[in-house]
Formats: sequence, C-alpha cells, structure tokens
Amino acid sequence: MFILDIYLIMIGLLILIVGVLIGVAYLTLLERKVLGYIQIRKGPNKVGFMGILQPFSDGIKLFTKEQTYPNFSNYICYYFSPVLSFILCLMIWMLIPYYFNLVSFNLGILFFLSCTSLGVYTVMVSGWSSNSNYALLGGLRAVAQTISYEVSLALILMSSIVMIMDFNLLMFSLYQSMIWFIFLMFPLGLCWMSSSLAETNRTPFDFAEGESELVSGFNVEYSSGGFVLIFLAEYSSILFMSLLFTLIYLGGFNLSIFFYLKLSLISFLFVWVRGTLPRYRYDKLMYLSWKSYLPVSLNFLLFFLGFKVFLI
Repeated sequence: MFILDIYLIMIGLLILIVGVLIGVAYLTLLERKVLGYIQIRKGPNKVGFMGILQPFSDGIKLFTKEQTYPNFSNYICYYFSPVLSFILCLMIWMLIPYYFNLVSFNLGILFFLSCTSLGVYTVMVSGWSSNSNYALLGGLRAVAQTISYEVSLALILMSSIVMIMDFNLLMFSLYQSMIWFIFLMFPLGLCWMSSSLAETNRTPFDFAEGESELVSGFNVEYSSGGFVLIFLAEYSSILFMSLLFTLIYLGGFNLSIFFYLKLSLISFLFVWVRGTLPRYRYDKLMYLSWKSYLPVSLNFLLFFLGFKVFLI
C-alpha cells in the first residue's frame, strides 16, 4: 500500500510539472498578446487559431537551434547552471498546497526561502562561467538585486507567519476564511508585489538584462536549450510568485476556479507592469530595498507581534 502511495505521489508530481510547463508556455503567449495590445498592435496571431500554438512552435524552434558554447568558458558549470536553475524552479512547485496525493509539509515557507536562495548561485555561476564581461556584469547585478530583495521578502513573510504562527501554506486559507490578509496588511502586500518583481528580474527591475547597456545580461552567451531553460525558470518563478501572493494575501488555497483566476490576475499584473513602467535606476533599486522596504517590513513585523500578543 505504501509503495502504491509513493507511485501516486510521483504521478501527481509529474502531472503538476507538465501543468506548470504548459502554464509557463501560455504565460509567454499572454505576455506577448497583452504587450501587443498595450502598444496598439496585434500579438502573435498566425500559428494556429489566434496564435494559440505559438509557444510550441517557439519551443521547437529554440530546441532545434545549434547549441553554441564559448571556447574559453568553464564548460561544465556553463552547461549545467541553467539545468540546475530549472530544476530548482520546478522543485518549489511541490509546495502548491493540494489537500490530497501531493507532498504537503509543515515547513513549506522555509523550503521556499531555501530554494530561492539557491537560485542566486545558478545565476552567478552562469554569468561567471561564460567568461564574458557582459555576462559577468549581468550576473553580478542580478545576484546583488536578488540577495537584497530576499531580505525584504523574508521579513514581509514574517508578518504573515506571525499572524498564523505556522510555516504550512495550507494554514493561510484557514486564517483567511473571514477576511483576506490583503485588507489587514495592504502596504505589506504592495511591498511584496514589487519585491517579487525585483526577485524575478522583471521590469521595472530588469537590470540583469538591461538591453541598453548590457546586451542581454548573464544569459548573453546561451543559445538553444540553455537559453530555453533560463527562460522557463524565470517564467515559472513568476507563476510561483503569483501563486504565493494569492495564498498569503488573497484568501489562501481552495479547490475552485476562483483560486486560479486570482493567480492568473496576479500573473497578468506582472505583464501589465512591464508594458507600463520604464526601467528604474540601479542605485535607486538598492535604496528602495534597504532604506524603504526593510524599515517598513520591520515596523510592520513589530506591529503584528504586538497585535498577536494583545489578542492572546
């Protein structure tokens, strides 16, 4: 019986990964369509009905391209860092809190923080191992940015953890049955949203890929499969950040279409921000993290600690 349970969990995880990959594929299509309409033009609309097969044709095109690698690169690190990045991004998806058949564990938030911290190393290694100055610069920028915003992300999370006194993501739905946390901690929700934009290297914080000064950042030397894996890792982390925002602030997990609509809305917000805002200045990004979000999240943490003690 125990072996059968393990098999069922494995099959469930496999279905989840396939679902995430299809979701990522269509998130890229959504992004191109939405950006098209924001810029008053059509997005992809030729491949299949209204461009619905575009992500698959792009994937086939990218995977069948020639795999190049720089002569002076550190080949093993260069080759495996996108793979590791992709595996880490898929591992985090184990946390999606289904009531049945999947891995549900009590230290979910700690697992999330550990995996995102490891993601920094893959970016750093892929920038360094390419042996290109622009890739190294992009990698260093991305690492500095990600490390800075992880601190504020963890502290913002701490306020929500203090409210529910548990690391299990399933508990959020229990504590939000009457009122969503976004109403209790609206400023923190906004801080979390912009921190997750910075964490996933998205506009207006896409300094790792600043085209005007860095060509394409840490992934400039990658082609074919390596580029696809970096791309997939970035977009799956966008989807996961949307999931986490929905879990923590928008009512937690419930098995309804409404939950997935909320998740899609937050993902759409990522795209909308990209179509609307210009790139921020790099030193201002760092000041924003250390001089704005850090004090705000610490003050809110103290406030919610007092709030919790008062309630008890």
